[in-house]
Amino acid sequence: MAILRYTASADNTITNAFESNLVTRGTGSNMGFADSLEIFSIYGQESGSNGQSQELSRAIIQFPIDQIKRDRTAGTVPASGSVAFYLRMFNAEHPFTLPQNFTLVVAAVSQSWTEGTGLDMDNYQDIGKSNWMSASTANKWTAVGGDYHTASALNTDVQFPVGIEDIETDVSYYVEEWIKYVDVSQADGVTKNHGFGVRLTSSQEA
Repeated sequence: MAILRYTASADNTITNAFESNLVTRGTGSNMGFADSLEIFSIYGQESGSNGQSQELSRAIIQFPIDQIKRDRTAGTVPASGSVAFYLRMFNAEHPFTLPQNFTLVVAAVSQSWTEGTGLDMDNYQDIGKSNWMSASTANKWTAVGGDYHTASALNTDVQFPVGIEDIETDVSYYVEEWIKYVDVSQADGVTKNHGFGVRLTSSQEA
């Protein structure tokens, strides 16, 4: 069975984590040109009148559905029902301790966004869009941290019992919906490709 690989056409890390001063949050920072993506939850790094702080980081990533559609038309990609699409993301080596027994949610993003050109994943000094607050220069997220489809069919959970696993999850439903959107000229009820958001579960972000 042949395997085709499509690499992301855009990706970014969006965060509300503190800058190094532990006062200012990096909500306006952009990491679209960084060479990795970060997903985390940090609790209690700073405390004040509002209690213990919570810092979050999420990844957004988009793939070239138009190219997949062209490949299907050319016969390179089989018809719907005869092929499966998998999202694969790999755990990059780093010096930090990883948690165990956590879950990542892969959800379809519901608003268009721009990748941006930021690189700074340490001090969050590269300001740009998209970021924690805004999807693009013209549009803010409806909810900070990104807008995602909530229907269960548009979400999938990936378990990390050890913590060092890679993501490999079937996203055929998403991809086929995005191809339909191209096919039927944006018909109602069909989801447009705005890519995936990858984040911890609500309880693990709390």
